[in-house]
Amino acid sequence: MRHTLAVTVENNPGVLTRVAGLFSRRGFNIDSLAVGRTENPRVSRMTIIVEGDDMVVEQVAKQLHKLIDVIKISDITRNAYVDRELVMIKVHAEPSARAEIMQLVDIFRARIVDVGPKTLTIEVTGDEGKIDAIELSLRPFGIKELVRTGKIAMLRGVKNSAKNNSQKEEDVK
Repeated sequence: MRHTLAVTVENNPGVLTRVAGLFSRRGFNIDSLAVGRTENPRVSRMTIIVEGDDMVVEQVAKQLHKLIDVIKISDITRNAYVDRELVMIKVHAEPSARAEIMQLVDIFRARIVDVGPKTLTIEVTGDEGKIDAIELSLRPFGIKELVRTGKIAMLRGVKNSAKNNSQKEEDVK
């Protein structure tokens, strides 16, 4: 099972290296890792997607808690959350195919961010299913280059200091 971990850390140099190194040393594979500052510039948030059962995630969390820069770890997999990825796809686009590609771009609510003599670069945001679907739809034209950010995720609802029964995070001990 794929787990989505929301990890808040102190925004210090080397934190990402220590977290990634921990996974590597323990033989855990990171499917996706996205990190960025939060509303507090001294705190960053990592969204880590890791494959494994509950026992594996519990092991990972115990190891992460040992890192001094880690503030909080939440496994939000079983909660209602919103997730997004960003992908940029450079596709082969002869003039005769551009109208069809532009129609696909509209269908997926994507944007063309660069036009070259024989290519179009398309930007798409959405969940994993949407990203996979547009990639599959553009493959027949010839994908020249593709880059994905990895998933970021946030719990649905209002963030408050007191947890309530209708919307609680599953904190990993």
